[in-house]
Amino acid sequence: MYDFLLSEEAKNLKQRAREFALNVPRQLLIDMDADKIQYPTQFVKDLAGAHLLGLRFDKKYGGQEQSWVTEMAVLEEIGVLSMALSCLYSLPSICGEALNTFGTDAQKEKYLKPIISGKKFCAEALTEPRGGSDFYGATTTAVKEGDHYILNGEKRFVVGAQGADVFLVYAKTDKNAPGYKSISLFIVERDMGVEEKYVYGLMGTRGGGAGRLYFKDVQVPAENIILGEGEGGRIFNQMMYPERMTSAAGVIGMVKGSVDVASRYSTQRKAFGQSIKNFQGVSFKIADSLCLNDSARGILYIAANALDKNQDNPSLCRRLVSEAKRVSTENAYKAIDNCMQVMGGIGYSNIYPIEKMLRDVRLASIWTGTSEIMNLIIQHEYYKKFKKKDGLGTPIRNIEKDASEAEAADEKIFE
Repeated sequence: MYDFLLSEEAKNLKQRAREFALNVPRQLLIDMDADKIQYPTQFVKDLAGAHLLGLRFDKKYGGQEQSWVTEMAVLEEIGVLSMALSCLYSLPSICGEALNTFGTDAQKEKYLKPIISGKKFCAEALTEPRGGSDFYGATTTAVKEGDHYILNGEKRFVVGAQGADVFLVYAKTDKNAPGYKSISLFIVERDMGVEEKYVYGLMGTRGGGAGRLYFKDVQVPAENIILGEGEGGRIFNQMMYPERMTSAAGVIGMVKGSVDVASRYSTQRKAFGQSIKNFQGVSFKIADSLCLNDSARGILYIAANALDKNQDNPSLCRRLVSEAKRVSTENAYKAIDNCMQVMGGIGYSNIYPIEKMLRDVRLASIWTGTSEIMNLIIQHEYYKKFKKKDGLGTPIRNIEKDASEAEAADEKIFE
């Protein structure tokens, strides 16, 4: 219903993604949620075979040089499947952002190209046992010795840990530098000596291969550092764009699928002699869910347009991306909860997928930056620009002066 926002090429890719999602085996979703499958290798290979991975990246490395808007439209269709599968779809976009934007030609050829083609699987290693939101408090270290770096430390909650061949690992290279300049990013191959364990009983979002990584004197070639020592903070800020945008787009797809299930149920289920959709207590829940999802989609596409057109204004991009992530993920939980309410007790069972979607979506406002961290960024970027003129060059009207007693200076006490 919002295809008027998309180019013809974007519509075609969105349609291809929808057809792809239709053909994903039902049993895969069931087995992933039952923890029988820890990493769906074939799913990622099939995405690559359908030329749906790495859409925004250079054609030279297998991408299609598409816009952020297009990638978000495609991801909505993948999001209908599950949180775990939309995340695995997104990892080449997230890890690829660092490689595509900051990597050398040799790094792109060796890693980005096979990731987009489905020949290598990737994951990012950010969170540590002693810190989540405190990214710059990382304790994993990388010490240079000759033509190698020696990595020591641990990372946890690494989605894709069990299937990835390549990890992007943030580690401290200078403990005495300010936090922002203390971190560097390394490309680490599994067979360099990375140990991995599956140690989680997750509430939802199962089957994405989440695990813990151990680095014990792992030798990483010096040419595998991205951009250089102390540049991890700069790369991290850029990687957070796809991290948070893909979370936002994926959950919009989850809500779309959940509302579809609840709407169908409400037209079939009868009570008091009529379809329950005729009761406003039911149909208004559907209306609320549609409003929540459409408002989330609106801010998502505003943010996507900002990334397409305004990356020379990183403050604006950071704020809008953070708003998109927070609004989409929080709205998604409320909307899917509404769908469960529409369905009543049967929605709380595994007869329908709503209970799984609710378990999955609860993670969305926690990972890739909690809602509280999003608020921190939003207010910070807003206050930085508060006294400056916007893009129109003219300040907005100061309505403070429009109050009838605005001149009562004695009543305006600030200290």
